[in-house]
Amino acid sequence: MHEILVLDANERSALAVTRSLGKLGHRVIAADTGSASLAGASRFATRRLAYPDPYSSPSAFIDFVVAIVDKGDADVIIPCTEVTTYLLCQASQQLQNVHHYLPTFPAFEELSDKGRLFARASHANLTIPETVWMEPGSDPLSDARNLGFPVVMKPYRSRILDGNGWLTTSVKVADSEKSLTRIHQQSESFRRFPWLLQQFIPGHGAGVFSFHVPGEETRYFSHTRIRERPPGGGVSVLSESAPVPEDMVGIATRLLDVEGWRGPAMVEFRVDRHGTAYLMEVNPRLWGSLQLAVDAGFDVPRMLLEGAVQGRPKCTGEYEPGHRLRWLLGDLDRLYMVFRSKDHTLNEKARDALQFLNPGWPRTRYEVNRLGDLGPFWHELRHYLG
Repeated sequence: MHEILVLDANERSALAVTRSLGKLGHRVIAADTGSASLAGASRFATRRLAYPDPYSSPSAFIDFVVAIVDKGDADVIIPCTEVTTYLLCQASQQLQNVHHYLPTFPAFEELSDKGRLFARASHANLTIPETVWMEPGSDPLSDARNLGFPVVMKPYRSRILDGNGWLTTSVKVADSEKSLTRIHQQSESFRRFPWLLQQFIPGHGAGVFSFHVPGEETRYFSHTRIRERPPGGGVSVLSESAPVPEDMVGIATRLLDVEGWRGPAMVEFRVDRHGTAYLMEVNPRLWGSLQLAVDAGFDVPRMLLEGAVQGRPKCTGEYEPGHRLRWLLGDLDRLYMVFRSKDHTLNEKARDALQFLNPGWPRTRYEVNRLGDLGPFWHELRHYLG
């Protein structure tokens, strides 16, 4: 039995980790910036801890984690977000007394820095949108005209460590010179840091989820997004496990073949109307709908534990397509957005309402509200209503 410190306990992925490893009989410590958390409300969490905010106080956060480890309160550590993964990779020399399955810091930088990522992809002749690297202070108008509007404005990192805190960034789409100038002037991430100007690819989002073990064939998982919040494309609120698209696996395998890389990653694509998959980004962390992978047999938390303790996971990574996962409150949010939208007809709103009321049993399981472990749902519902 292991004492496992699960960070970012308010994430749904952390709840999936807590349930998976708790069911195996391990003691799980659910930790976040507050002692009350989503994963901490699970009956599979044996302890709950609050730590300094890694976004505003990264040094204090690392000091807290090192102190927990040095006291022997945990022998395995699992981060669930990009920021905590980054900080732990950076401080790996201070984590000699705990098991983990983290990549090296250079490997993490290689995949999370979008400038480096797209340079590697271009050199490998992978399919990517036409991309221009923009230095801070450079004028994007001429390059945007050459690409043709709309254009995508993509910060070089999803989270940027700026002094003693983190700057949260987001991808923007500019449909005119006026909107491009406005976004460029108003956004700190575009004014002060490098960024990418990209051709806009009409189509839909897709991706593959991976678990990389050095020296072995990478394990892959995939799902189909049935409903998203917001409706036009975003977080999956109803999804179904599906066979892995071979063309995306080929691209992902070449990207993840980075010295020092190991563990989970999400490789995202944009698929155009001809079925061509364009690389969008790599998120070197656990993904939000992790519970679906666990339900289907792709037990990433167990792989992380086995990799951390034994060096290599025993799990094969095989899984069953056809399992469905529903995030109920996220789905409710989506329905609310549809009802408020002027872009949906009355018939479309009625159809969405009927689909919401049909849970799709027995294939569909709920992500947060599960019989035998309803604590996380009551926690989530309190915050939702608040």
